Amino acid sequence: MSIWNHLLCRPIMSFVHQKCRNVDVPYLGSQVYRTSVPDDLVKWNRDWADYAPPNYTDKKVHGQPWADPEISDQKFNPNWNAVDGKINRVSFVCQYTFDPKTLCPINPIGRTGLAGRGLLGRWGPNHAADPIVSRISDDGHLEFVAIQRRDNNEWAIPGGMVDAGEHVSQTLQREFTEEAMNGNIDKDSLKELWSDGKELYRGYVDDPRNTDNAWMETVVFNFHDSNGLLKNVDLQAGDDATALRWIRVDSKEPLYASHSYFIDLLKSAHSK
Repeated sequence: MSIWNHLLCRPIMSFVHQKCRNVDVPYLGSQVYRTSVPDDLVKWNRDWADYAPPNYTDKKVHGQPWADPEISDQKFNPNWNAVDGKINRVSFVCQYTFDPKTLCPINPIGRTGLAGRGLLGRWGPNHAADPIVSRISDDGHLEFVAIQRRDNNEWAIPGGMVDAGEHVSQTLQREFTEEAMNGNIDKDSLKELWSDGKELYRGYVDDPRNTDNAWMETVVFNFHDSNGLLKNVDLQAGDDATALRWIRVDSKEPLYASHSYFIDLLKSAHSK
């Protein structure tokens, strides 16, 4: 039996990842192109003897305090599939396994056409948090706050990476404040909003930064402004965004990574 059949995955999001297999453009911020991976060869249990994707980790990642060293570094002895000091190396998807040749963690969803870490700091799961702040507009439509990302101009939920030792609830509030309020907000004015969050999703993200050895996972919470708390708050795009606006959930606006799926979950939660 192939080693890939030993992935102990618990499916959370049923799909074959797409955005991290795009071969039409180079990997973000590089001139490196992914190997084309057909849908029927994404899963690791499908034999592909000649699969040899390029190995790429952006130079900006090396030596950063938020990043792992190379797997070959003899001082690097992580506690995989566990909380490793202040770093959460547990996947929401499964107990991940490792490439027998390189000893690198293996993306549990399948091949992406690129080895290494790309722009991601951690080998294995890289944890994020995505707050969906929503409201009912004056004309009766459910809508949510979105930012336009500076790196690729796509519209997205204003989220970000969970810092080492940080609780997800702190990340959710911090990221919304930084990305949608430009860091300027009287925290007490939104205490009621943050006190009533509902989890919509916890799992893998089809993110264009993903590789065979490093991938994004997230926790998505909905904070619904049912009392008009944001009416007198000046929403402003932060440093990582070029614009900010409210978007109707039925607008079919193309969104970054798996964010369209998260908005579908938001619609379902508010249709009950």
